[in-house]
Amino acid sequence: MTIKLITFDLDDTLWDVTPVMQDAETALRNWLVMYAPKLGAVPVEHLWAIRNRLLEAEPGLKHRLSELRRRILLNALCGAGYPASEAKALAETGFQVFLAARHQVELFAEVHPTLEALASRYKLGVITNGNADVRRLGLADYFQFALCAEDLGVGKPDPKPFEEALRLAGVAPEHAVHIGDHQSDDIGGAKAAGLRAIWFNPQGRIWEGETAADGEVHSLAELPALLDSWE
Repeated sequence: MTIKLITFDLDDTLWDVTPVMQDAETALRNWLVMYAPKLGAVPVEHLWAIRNRLLEAEPGLKHRLSELRRRILLNALCGAGYPASEAKALAETGFQVFLAARHQVELFAEVHPTLEALASRYKLGVITNGNADVRRLGLADYFQFALCAEDLGVGKPDPKPFEEALRLAGVAPEHAVHIGDHQSDDIGGAKAAGLRAIWFNPQGRIWEGETAADGEVHSLAELPALLDSWE
């Protein structure tokens, strides 16, 4: 069946997200020590406790990562004794410090050449549960759209993000494929929505998902050849 649309996950598919998040957390904590000394080097366990309370009270926040982090900071700052208006301003500035660092990613070497090759042949889109913005990463020109759970109010593996991608592209599910690293969110979600799914597996992990992927690549550079084999 002819493929017309390819959708991509971002974190751990176009870059390694772990060092990025570690650096972003460090940047935020250093900023808090300097500009919010009442909170300062608060134990990370305290912030996780606030996170858990917020998610328990409002489970939908798990798909709104930016809003969740803003609320964690606001709660922590208020708890440290800052007046509400000052806490709100500090929380927003602190979040922007985190977000800027969160976008300091190191793309896998094959990302640009692979996307350039595919963009000339297929419609490309993004479906992410994270809060990375392809416009801030210099990748927007490759993609016709980018869908994130924050905007949709629901994330993968729910079929809705995939269905919205199909709607925006004007493509039937049998003509679309999604590529990502997560066995449930990416592969299971795409398959449930009727798309084909390609597992990005650079570490050579063992498959443990419920629904098998239609293909597997260990490098994005392998993607064009795999798609050619399906034509």
